[in-house]
Amino acid sequence: MKAIFVVASGLLVSAVSLAAHHSFAAEYDGEKPITLSGTVARIDWTNPHIHFYVDVKDERGGVTQWKFEGYPPNMLIRQGWKRDGTMKVGDTVKVFGWRARTEPTLAAAREVTFSDGHKLAAGPPAGTGGQ
Repeated sequence: MKAIFVVASGLLVSAVSLAAHHSFAAEYDGEKPITLSGTVARIDWTNPHIHFYVDVKDERGGVTQWKFEGYPPNMLIRQGWKRDGTMKVGDTVKVFGWRARTEPTLAAAREVTFSDGHKLAAGPPAGTGGQ
């Protein structure tokens, strides 16, 4: 009975982990690129992907907060990012990526351009399946 419980628990944990991770194509549309500029409002350095939020002003002065998904933290570090130094709340950034299929203010980030002009990869190209 104990062995059955251990196996069942392991299968449940595996299923939850797989459900938490998704392919690019399942959530984002590689045919809908987007470039937005704004002010960083929040950064979540969590696995399996980081998320950062950018307040974007429209032509009428209204502000919409966009959520961008990027690489996992360890991949960002390999791209040259520093957790507490590369992007900070209040920074002005331009983000290129792809729109989500269903959520209107969610996007997959590909590249971030910082106010000094330097650029860093933030996520994979469209259609790579997160590779």
